[in-house]
Amino acid sequence: MPVQVFGTKKSADTRKALRFFAERRIPVHFVDFAERPPAKGELQRFVQKFGVTALVDRTSRRFQELGLGPAHYSEARWFDLLLEEPMLLVQPLVRHQHQLTVGDGSAAWAAWAKAGVA
Repeated sequence: MPVQVFGTKKSADTRKALRFFAERRIPVHFVDFAERPPAKGELQRFVQKFGVTALVDRTSRRFQELGLGPAHYSEARWFDLLLEEPMLLVQPLVRHQHQLTVGDGSAAWAAWAKAGVA
C-alpha cells in the first residue's frame, strides 16, 4: 500500500509532502479535497489518534469565512463539520498503513522512508 496524502494542491505543506515522497521515489496516492471530501472512515482514523480539535485549521480562510472563531461545538459536531467542509482540515493528512501524521510530519516521513515504506 502506498502512502496516502490528503489535502489540496494549493496547500504548501501538502505540496511539500508530495515532493518529499516523490524525491524518494515512494509511491503516493493523493486525494485532493477540492475534488473529493475525505471518507468518513478515513477521517475517523485521524480523529481517533489526534482528536478532532487537532484537525481543525483555525487559521484557514474557510474557517474565517464561516465565522467559526467563537464557536464552541461538541466533538461530534466538529467531526460532521469537517466532513461537510474539508477545507477546515489541517493539511496534509498523511497515512502509511497504521501510521498517521497531521500537517508537516517531515520527521515521521523520514523515518518511514528509512524503514523502507515502498
